[in-house]
Amino acid sequence: MSGFLMRGALIEYGSDFMGPIPNVVIFQFNPETMTRTVEIPPRPASAIARETTQAGESSTERITLKANFSAADEFGKNKVLARLFGVGARLAALEKMVYPANELASAIGSALGLGGDDGAGDPRQAIPRQKMPRILFIWGPYKVLPVVIESMSITEQQYDFLLNPIQAEVSITMAVNAADACSDDEIGKGALSYSNMAKDAQAMANLANTAEQAVELIPF
Repeated sequence: MSGFLMRGALIEYGSDFMGPIPNVVIFQFNPETMTRTVEIPPRPASAIARETTQAGESSTERITLKANFSAADEFGKNKVLARLFGVGARLAALEKMVYPANELASAIGSALGLGGDDGAGDPRQAIPRQKMPRILFIWGPYKVLPVVIESMSITEQQYDFLLNPIQAEVSITMAVNAADACSDDEIGKGALSYSNMAKDAQAMANLANTAEQAVELIPF
């Protein structure tokens, strides 16, 4: 299967966008580079801190990448969606991931029987607090992470005769959402646990690979 190529993706789940149907954006072209930054909070340094190695708050991992989209291939295949919107549909799906679900999308989901609250029109109900989308970032079989999109910069590069963007570059910064034990996000917690186990397995594999060299480096 030398021709197989797994593509990265962002998946919005558990929101009111279209009920149980997830909002999925698959990267048309996998980014050539991805920057992962681990921010380590200051360790306790007060007079009561017993050890300088004492851990502080949990570290935060941030991921930055650039995703590119083009409608050229779809034009060649005469795809209807590309003719109507260019890459606008993909961009709109990405943008939905940084806003709470709007009333139109919720109404469509309710009309299709895909979501909605039967008591939403009851004036006695308290006004619910809007929730941001829950998102999974999938990058290969060993990295499935719950993330929060912190910033998104969209550069539209070319347009068709209707001024739909037909080529675009999207810069995305995400923070890995380290869901705690009290979170009700079972999917996010499961994904994070799976990815951490995959990382632990790779670290163990590296330890086995370098065990002999480590013995030579350590004189005691």
